[in-house]
Amino acid sequence: MGKLAFIFPGQGVQTPGMGKDFYEAFSVSSNVYDRADKIRPVSTLCFEATEEELKLTYNSQVAIVTTSLAMYEAFKSMCDIEPDYVLGHSLGEYCALYSAGVFDLESAVKLISKRSELMHEAAEENHGTMAAVIGLKADIISEYVKNIDGVYIANYNSPEQVVITGLVSSVSEAEQVLKEAGAKRVVPLSVSGAFHSPFMKNASNQFVQYLKDFEFKDAKYPVITNIDAKETVKGEELKHKLPFQIHTSVYWVQSVKYLISQGVDTFVEIGPGKVLAGLNKRISPDIKTYNINSLESLQETIKIMKVSL
Repeated sequence: MGKLAFIFPGQGVQTPGMGKDFYEAFSVSSNVYDRADKIRPVSTLCFEATEEELKLTYNSQVAIVTTSLAMYEAFKSMCDIEPDYVLGHSLGEYCALYSAGVFDLESAVKLISKRSELMHEAAEENHGTMAAVIGLKADIISEYVKNIDGVYIANYNSPEQVVITGLVSSVSEAEQVLKEAGAKRVVPLSVSGAFHSPFMKNASNQFVQYLKDFEFKDAKYPVITNIDAKETVKGEELKHKLPFQIHTSVYWVQSVKYLISQGVDTFVEIGPGKVLAGLNKRISPDIKTYNINSLESLQETIKIMKVSL
């Protein structure tokens, strides 16, 4: 096995009841939820909320981050494997920063709660949406959308999947144009705003002010940041970069390709779902991505990791 990276998922992976198995099986996991509950009733959201309630940005983001960290703490309690790099997809970057010791759990919950609150408010100001474009290369998509006002690229998810974002009317126009240009499918996403676009700039600016009261330590492992796919260690630099990901693109393909170039051939996705494993497979079929999203997958991944190392 070459180098190892821990990765954490973003919005959209939430499911009702997520993390309850970890809460009941591990004291370190229940401790994560109990501490988060002192800031917001996160465990109630994760274990009792309906699918519709969990879809709300203000609920889903804190629920996913808390659950991912509960799973991470369970994993850490069972083995002492250290990653060479960490990264997260959009809000998953907060989990990456926590895992690298940049800030503590309470800070993670407070930061992601404020982030989601500001993004929700910005979404209410602009009638925005997002859509996944399947089967058309990013450079071709860029050429077409740059001629449509109010549409931007949000996520470079895989060589064959790019997410566009913007005003509802503009995204609708782009959908038709991109289908005519050869896209296999354009799938509207169930979101309430134009996330990762300039329409979130006000939220980003307000988040900068909120961040001033938080201390960011230097990272124990290099964090590959969403906004530029570059490794960052200095706490002040990470603090400076973090607000930008609210209104700029997520460079996932570029981040994973960079890690491959640095000798990473194994990824462990920690958190609900298997979205990132699927994206990684499309980026490079030669790398391996293991999941920690259930008690069974936790045991299986730890077994594989110990044998590999």
